[in-house]
Amino acid sequence: MDRFARCWVISLSMVGAGLGIPGVARCQQAFEFRLSGQAVPSLTSVDPIPGTGSLTEARVVQPVAMLHAAALGGHLRLLGTLNLEGKTIPRGELTPGAWGEGFNDRRHPHTYVHELLLSGVDLLGRLDGGAVVSVTAGKGFAPFGSDDPMSRPVLRYPVNHHLAQILERAVLQAGVRVGPAAVEAGLFNGDEPERPGQWPRVGGRFGDSWAARLTLIPVDGVELSGSRAKVHSPEHRPGAGSNAWKWHLAARLDRALWGGRAYGLAEWARTEEVQGFFVFRSLLVEGAFTASGHQPYYRFERTERPEDLRELDPFRSVRPHLENAILGTTRFTLHTLGYGYEFGLARDRLRIYPFVEGTLGRARNIDGGVLTPEILYGTSRVRSVSAGVRLMWQMAGHRMGRYGDLLAPAAHRMANHH
Repeated sequence: MDRFARCWVISLSMVGAGLGIPGVARCQQAFEFRLSGQAVPSLTSVDPIPGTGSLTEARVVQPVAMLHAAALGGHLRLLGTLNLEGKTIPRGELTPGAWGEGFNDRRHPHTYVHELLLSGVDLLGRLDGGAVVSVTAGKGFAPFGSDDPMSRPVLRYPVNHHLAQILERAVLQAGVRVGPAAVEAGLFNGDEPERPGQWPRVGGRFGDSWAARLTLIPVDGVELSGSRAKVHSPEHRPGAGSNAWKWHLAARLDRALWGGRAYGLAEWARTEEVQGFFVFRSLLVEGAFTASGHQPYYRFERTERPEDLRELDPFRSVRPHLENAILGTTRFTLHTLGYGYEFGLARDRLRIYPFVEGTLGRARNIDGGVLTPEILYGTSRVRSVSAGVRLMWQMAGHRMGRYGDLLAPAAHRMANHH
């Protein structure tokens, strides 16, 4: 067994046992790992909710623990994300307009294994000149759309979560970056999870769906992207549902500016189902500016969602979903304004971020369907307010849904290119 192989075996043993063992010092340049995590204790009040009235809940949301490990000089990388929302929000998080995986006006809890991926990075080394080639396999995000909202400033998930991301699938994808252009393409299973402990249905479903994304990076910190995907029978696990054809365009900014750091995202998404009989569109713009720990932020969103047949619990829809059960289309137009202040402890490894944010807007039926906002809520107005504290341990730098180190700044890629 050569030196790299011995180091990889030792490293995996370290991660599994969480202990140092003899011989690790010889592998220091070949292996590294980092543990990180976050949780957000928060209080959210929403008015109205399905069935009319208001509701206030205190919950711990986004409780995740993450492992980043690298070996063979960074060419082999392991990413694992444990998400405990199945325990902290088993009935979902109050979120006006949210939908997907059988939930409505509550964001669904993500699966316990949110990401578990092995990536080969810059596989050809100097053989391909300045290009970077990567391959990733495991469970995670398909190469489509924008970053998971968990890694963005606003606590409230946008209505377009299932229009702008394809998550928690068994994926096999490859990526290539040449100069300022990166291309990713992958195969995955179309079915969505039905509960937090469920795994993707690989047998009979893997490879029935595909996605591709092109990203242009004209300068470090600026990205322009376009995505296309075909998702087979996403809400009918056995595969009897129709295809969803998806488009996504985005522009993203994240760089130092005016003595602070500026972040911005503008995205447009479109999903067609039943050969275009149902069409759902989304336009979202959000931004934040951080200076000396202070961070004001804002989001505008106009997104259309399907209204499915509900269970006795008005927050839940009947599963498996059938296209002919769509009872209407609702367009949510929402403004979210927030402010947070971040400071560090434990040599800045622990970041603490108290915040408050509010959402105002309207919901209206756009297709004459029978399930309208007035029937659901008794009004077309949407209001919510949240306050809480985001606790982050060594979370800087992770972007859920971007794998293979393709979007690293040019200086970082040159320093690590072999």
